[in-house]
Amino acid sequence: MRILLTGASGAIGSRLAPELAGEGHRLRALARSPERVTAEGIDEIVSGDVLTASGLDSAMEGIDLAYYLIHSMESSATGESFAERELRSAENFAAAAKRAGVRRVCYLGGLVPTDRPPSEHLASRLAVEETLLGSAPEAVALRASIVISAQSRSFRFLVRLLERSPLLPLPDWRDFRTQPIDGRDVVAYLKAAGLSESVSSALALDIAGPDTVTYGELIKRIGDAMLLNRPAVELPFSITPIASAVAASITGEDAELVGPLMAGLSGDLLADDSEARELFDVRLHRLDRAISHSLREWEESEPLAAR
Repeated sequence: MRILLTGASGAIGSRLAPELAGEGHRLRALARSPERVTAEGIDEIVSGDVLTASGLDSAMEGIDLAYYLIHSMESSATGESFAERELRSAENFAAAAKRAGVRRVCYLGGLVPTDRPPSEHLASRLAVEETLLGSAPEAVALRASIVISAQSRSFRFLVRLLERSPLLPLPDWRDFRTQPIDGRDVVAYLKAAGLSESVSSALALDIAGPDTVTYGELIKRIGDAMLLNRPAVELPFSITPIASAVAASITGEDAELVGPLMAGLSGDLLADDSEARELFDVRLHRLDRAISHSLREWEESEPLAAR
C-alpha cells in the first residue's frame, strides 16, 4: 500500500511511520521542513504546506491511504485564528485527496462533549473532522483526550508545571473527568484504522485509555510518578484567562496553546470507545504505566530537574 503521512516529525507521526513501514508499506511524508523528518521507514519526502496547498497534489499522487496528523495552534502574523487556519488546511487536504482518488484518510482529533457546546479548541477539531470525513469513501476520524507521551505537548505542559511550581492552584475544573490514553495505544489505533479491512465507510470513533480520572487526580498521579508532593490549592471558581497566562509563563509554553486547552476543561470529557475496541484489537496500557513509561522515555534525552 502507498501511504502519505503528514505530521511525520511530530509525537505521533514519528512513531507511526516505522510501524507502517514494518508491515511492508511504502511511505511518503509531506513536510514544510523536510530536514526535520527523521522518522524511520520514510521512503520519500515531499516539500509542501497544507495551509497554502503547495505540494499537496504531488504528495497525493498514487496514494491509497493518507494520514492527517496536523494541528495548528501557533500564533499567526496575519491575525487569522487557529480555527480558521485549521479549517483551511483541512479543506486543502480534503480537496487534494478527492482529486487523487485516495481511498482512506485517517485523522486524529479530540473528544467531543455530549452535554455542552465544545470549546473553541474542540469545535475546531470537530470542524476538521467533518471536512476530512467527506474526503475519502473510507475516512476514519479518531477522537482522543489527553495523550500520555514524552512528546505530547499536553503531557509535557503538565510535567513542566509540576516541576517548576512549588504549589498548584487548581480551579474548579479539577473535579471534571477524562480518559487519558497512552501514546503507544494511539499509534496502535491509527495503524489499525489505516490498515484494517473492517472499515468500509466513513467513521468517527472515540478512543480512550482504560482509566477514568479527574484532571486533579491526573496531575497528582503525574506528580507521584515524579516523586513530587506539590500542595494543591483548591479554588471554588475558574480563572482560565489568568491561569493560562501564568501557566504558560511558568512552563515556557505558548499561551495560544495553553489558553484554548484550559478553556476546554469546562466539564467531563468522556469517551464511548466500544465501537473502536470492537473494530480494532488494541491492548491498552493503564494510566500509571503510561505515565511511568513516558517519564522514563523523556529522561533518556532530557533530564527532569524534579526527579
